[in-house]
Amino acid sequence: MKQDNETKDVIVETYAEDMAKVLENDKSGIIRKIIYEEEKHEIEKRNLSPESKKNKFFMLTSLLFILLGLVTLSYFMTTEETPTVSIERQLTPLIFNDKSIFIEVKDLKKEEIAQVVSNAVKTAEIKDGGVEGIYLTENKQILGLRKFISLIKGNFIPGANLLFIPDNFSMGVVNAETKDFFILLKMRSLTDIFDAMHSWEEKMFFDLHEFFGVEVTTETKYLLTKEFQDGIVKNKNARILYASDNQIVIMYILANDTSVVITNTKNAGEEIMLRLAASQIKK
Repeated sequence: MKQDNETKDVIVETYAEDMAKVLENDKSGIIRKIIYEEEKHEIEKRNLSPESKKNKFFMLTSLLFILLGLVTLSYFMTTEETPTVSIERQLTPLIFNDKSIFIEVKDLKKEEIAQVVSNAVKTAEIKDGGVEGIYLTENKQILGLRKFISLIKGNFIPGANLLFIPDNFSMGVVNAETKDFFILLKMRSLTDIFDAMHSWEEKMFFDLHEFFGVEVTTETKYLLTKEFQDGIVKNKNARILYASDNQIVIMYILANDTSVVITNTKNAGEEIMLRLAASQIKK
């Protein structure tokens, strides 16, 4: 037994000595490089191992984000009503306006709407011959023709087909010799609107008199049933409601093949028609 132990000790000592000699004689550093690469490889294996604390942290964080994403997606998929952002109706002037104002009319009655518009006409600050566009809004959205007629409980029936009579219309004030209110309607052709306008004549004064600042009194109530007459404004056909003193109360002018102007003075009608012609030339 004693001899065997001595033999093992000799072998160990010889192996250690041999390794020492190899390293000592490794003048080119090859062995050292091999050992260094092996140690580096072991370190990388430990770093990439799922068992390392650093990798465990990243795995748990990634899993948490995945779960959070699934919960968010599930929330939006199960929500009954998706919130939407209202888009304001774009302003597309039918003629050039020197100035434009916007009036919020939400929850206002017909009389109140007419009053605020009439006040805007009276207080308009524009140059002589200038035009101020008046745009009614509801929740910051510009009202179209059909909504306007509905709010004032009007009797004009433009029909549901937007191709024949578009929903885009204009109203405002012309500063001629006086400050005059106007409404400008568009259509595909005169045949698309002629019958509707003719039918509206019976109730046009009733629907719009407050916008023109005319009150219905014992002296003016006859205008509710008075008939319109044929007329000419700047070589254009018109239908005119005259008062007993032959003053124009309200009229509509067939300004061109696609436009109708509603106003109460020839000066206002001529200015709107002039601007309509100018806008067609620009196009």
